[in-house]
Amino acid sequence: MSLICAISNEVPEHPCVSPVSNQVFERRLVEKYIAENGADPVTGQPLSEEQLVDIKVSHPIRPKAPSSTSIPAILKALQDEWDAVMLHSFTLRQQLQTTRQELSHALYQHDAACRVIARLTKEVTAAREALATLKPQAGLVVPQAAPASQPVAVGAGGEPIEISEQVGMTPEIIQKLQDKATVLTTERKKRGKTVPEELVRAEDLSKYRQVASHVGLHSASVPGILSLDLCPTDTNKVLTGGADKNVVVFDKREEQIVATLKGHAKKVTSVIYHPSQSVVFSASPDSTIRVWSVSGGNCAQVIRAHEAGVTGLSLHATGDYLLSSSEDQFWAFSDIQTGRVLTKVTDETAGCALTCAQFHPDGLIFGTGTADSQIKIWDLKERTNVANFPGHSGPVTAIAFSENGYYLATGAQDSSLKLWDLRKLKNFKTITLDSGYEVKSLVFDQSGTYLAVAGSDIRVYVCKQWSEVLNFTDHSGLVTGVAFGEHAQFLTSAGMDRSLKFYSL
Repeated sequence: MSLICAISNEVPEHPCVSPVSNQVFERRLVEKYIAENGADPVTGQPLSEEQLVDIKVSHPIRPKAPSSTSIPAILKALQDEWDAVMLHSFTLRQQLQTTRQELSHALYQHDAACRVIARLTKEVTAAREALATLKPQAGLVVPQAAPASQPVAVGAGGEPIEISEQVGMTPEIIQKLQDKATVLTTERKKRGKTVPEELVRAEDLSKYRQVASHVGLHSASVPGILSLDLCPTDTNKVLTGGADKNVVVFDKREEQIVATLKGHAKKVTSVIYHPSQSVVFSASPDSTIRVWSVSGGNCAQVIRAHEAGVTGLSLHATGDYLLSSSEDQFWAFSDIQTGRVLTKVTDETAGCALTCAQFHPDGLIFGTGTADSQIKIWDLKERTNVANFPGHSGPVTAIAFSENGYYLATGAQDSSLKLWDLRKLKNFKTITLDSGYEVKSLVFDQSGTYLAVAGSDIRVYVCKQWSEVLNFTDHSGLVTGVAFGEHAQFLTSAGMDRSLKFYSL
């Protein structure tokens, strides 16, 4: 006798009978049904596992299912199984696509939230700076001669320092500038035309090669170093300003970052290292000039001398005053100790943005470049334009005075380098560079023997002969800054490829 399970219609391995319906079941299957429904599978009446009665039989030999007794039947079974697997795979792919869409939406929401947080943080910072600006200006009388907003000085703790009204160019300041110029002129006459014995000779300079490259100073997300300067009294101290809004102080000897200074709202386009103090300066298109303490790693002052982006910075030989140029067409002369703008002047007849500014070594005159290709020489004491050098055909991008004070080098977007004699007020040499060459930086070494040009590449010329002795193409992007080490014992450069490079024997 063979018993057939009422659920599976197959011979059960462990048969049992239900006293409710008197049907035979596979115990394993009926227990599952009872656990889920609590009733007899056939009649639907209440039934528990304890009510089931086991049937004692010898283990039967199961007959093969009729559907698998022929090859076509077996192939049909395999086909059905394959179809089921494909349907299951399709369902899984649909679920995966849905999960991917949900993940993408979640990531988009996260990115949007990060952008909102960044914007709100920026707005809070701007509001705080605006509040700091309003506090010291509450009781000020702004002179008619200077339409600029008052500067804001910030103490070491971040609190604004109260600033009284602008004092202008007092006789004491003018006398201080004159005394310093007299000392510098006397020292220059004593040196005469002799060059330091330690100065590297041109034949050795021509053998310079890249000896080091550092790319970790500034952020990789916003690549590019836009400005470079060395400490005049210790050229192992390197200062850079980046497109990531940060100012970085780097120690060449230790090959490590000394300080990363954060505070600008936009990229940093000009930097200066103070020769005798642990202080650096930076300027940005965010219209501010910041004075930083390197040792403290904080912003000591914010000078708001301009209404538009600051395009140039130059430190006076006294180390106490800062010259700045701006897209607002003004140049400003500020006291770095107090943060006051002492004077602010524009050439009303020109009506053109200033692109760069540089003090003459004596500090009584200085030069500015303009967006309409003019170079203007100014008398600081009289605050008047005393000479103009036309000749370029594009915006002036860089100017540099030689150490002896006789020569002025200028570069513009016309792929040329011009040299001017300040005694005769004329252009005596024009160096035509490669077509499309962009001049971004010009600098004489401390002795005035060599002139370095940075832009599409790096070139070094010997002054007087104006012959090229070096040409470096190691940067993969535009070179934005170049500087000489002490006695030209090394050369350093920075560029849009985010690297700071050093060259020497």
